[in-house]
Amino acid sequence: MRITVDMNLCESHGQCVFAAPEVFSFDDEDRLLHDPSPADSLLEKVERAAASCPVRAITVTPGAR
Repeated sequence: MRITVDMNLCESHGQCVFAAPEVFSFDDEDRLLHDPSPADSLLEKVERAAASCPVRAITVTPGAR
């Protein structure tokens, strides 16, 4: 899968971090970090994380690398 985060939209609410901490985190300045190509086994968690984003900044493309 491929994950894209629109950093112009992201407001660092952190819902994605709670939903999929294996993929999303914050740096020391509260900027969102993410793994752009996590294991396909995390697809369900990543889709939940994207759905939980209040500003819809996360795009998930299953099967892409």
